Amino acid sequence: MRLGLCVVALVLSWTHLTIGSRGIKGKRQRRISAEGSQACAKGCELCSEVNGCLKCSPKLFILLERNDIRQVGVCLPSCPPGYFDARNPDMNKCIKCKIEHCEACFSHNFCTKCKEGLYLHKGRCYPACPEGSSAANGTMECSSPAQCEMSEWSPWGPCSKKKKLCGFRRGSEERTRRVLNAPGGDHAACSDTKETRRCTVRRVPCPEGQKRRKGGQGRRENANRNLARKESKEAGTGSRRRKGQQQQQQQQGTVGPLTSAGPA
Repeated sequence: MRLGLCVVALVLSWTHLTIGSRGIKGKRQRRISAEGSQACAKGCELCSEVNGCLKCSPKLFILLERNDIRQVGVCLPSCPPGYFDARNPDMNKCIKCKIEHCEACFSHNFCTKCKEGLYLHKGRCYPACPEGSSAANGTMECSSPAQCEMSEWSPWGPCSKKKKLCGFRRGSEERTRRVLNAPGGDHAACSDTKETRRCTVRRVPCPEGQKRRKGGQGRRENANRNLARKESKEAGTGSRRRKGQQQQQQQQGTVGPLTSAGPA
């Protein structure tokens, strides 16, 4: 008798637990279904009653706004000031600028607009323009001094040696560029306008005409050197001759003429 009552009690308890679990599961499913089927805001593909939008349309950006202890998602066509857009394949996001004193930024480490009273220089905010820069045209953006504007480099010229294009194997070639705009009109402040580099070519014999001119020029140079050497030698000989004559005259003036003594 007691055994039968125990069996009946166990069966009733099991039935009650089964019905209760089914009820809880049914409530959870109804809640998820309600969240998935509720009307989301425009541009939102998936939303929650508690956390707002969870996924935006591909062309929109999701912004997580703080609401007490919760974050609520909102879909926007562009990110508001103080945030920059981060595009990802799964979803585009608005991320808050974390650069100090920055009001609008392009990325996590490059500011595009500083808070009032601060100067912008190379993506950072400063109380004054750094040394070597100044505010441009009355704005709050610092710029470096004007740079030289140069043309593109010309093609490399032919390989040459002592302004000749033949009769050598190793030479040099050069290229040039022009100064288009110099700060204050001072072209000397700009960088080099000519570059030279070594070159190696196959030796090409010079034409006969150039050889003759070269030979004649060499003979003339030798004749000029010999003439200069001869003139220098003659000038030295004449100088020594004049110096000897001057010394001889001085000796004669010091001794004077000899006179014979008369009878006592």
